[in-house]
Amino acid sequence: MKKFAKLILLFLFLNLALEAKSLRINQEELNKNLDNYKILDTRSQRYYLKGHIKNALNFPINLTYEHQELNGKVVAPNKMQTIIRNLGLNINDEIIIYDNGTYFDAARLFWTLEVYGFSNVKLLNAGYEQWLNTKNPIQTNIRDIKKSDYIVRINNQRLATKFTTQIATKNPNVEIVDARIYDAYLGKKSAAKRFGHIKSASHIAATHNINYSNNYQVLKNKKQLRETYKSLNKNKKVVVYCDIGRVAAMNYFALRELGYDVSNYDASWKEWGNDDSLPITNLSK
Repeated sequence: MKKFAKLILLFLFLNLALEAKSLRINQEELNKNLDNYKILDTRSQRYYLKGHIKNALNFPINLTYEHQELNGKVVAPNKMQTIIRNLGLNINDEIIIYDNGTYFDAARLFWTLEVYGFSNVKLLNAGYEQWLNTKNPIQTNIRDIKKSDYIVRINNQRLATKFTTQIATKNPNVEIVDARIYDAYLGKKSAAKRFGHIKSASHIAATHNINYSNNYQVLKNKKQLRETYKSLNKNKKVVVYCDIGRVAAMNYFALRELGYDVSNYDASWKEWGNDDSLPITNLSK
């Protein structure tokens, strides 16, 4: 009996340990430590040049896609290596990411960097407009960059593909989560030729990761996120998807922060929904 109790305590301790590392940073903490981080702005160059957080580098989110017009497949390794080197990023850098305040693009870049081997990455729990309106330091000039010698590496644990997702539909130890709007999950709307969702997928919309405070979107805290994802078994692997691996990256981020073993299916519904050989469920029929 005592041995069983010890095992239970060990299990609880390990689960808490997985959640111990925060993957977000607030404005006050970043403002105090601007020189200690590599800060990445995911907005387009046009908006970046109008003003950005002091010391921030521009990593437009479109650079994370290989063929954005087709699906959400992540940028190819050789291209990513060039981008990372040109930004002067090193694998052990502490990186902070922000966007316009929706968190979708920031989360997409967070996931992309984790796929490519970075492990010290956080999201700013605020968008640029909130940072600006809080009177935090900004600039319009571009800082000098010393290129890095980053060598590309891939963390396949964080990347789901059509093949691995197809296997997941038959594996009771993997949960698949659809992050699109509910009408898309039901099969009433679709960004692909077919309507519905990946077979066996449950639904947790990406917007369920967000609260509102003073007219700004903010990330839910961990207690709230645990409630959002209470239906998922923490002992199972999780695959998230949407249309192009963008909004699902918000679910990916939340699940990473909660300590789940999660991957993002980058090509998502735009690939799956256009392939007649792959299993789907359409609840609208």
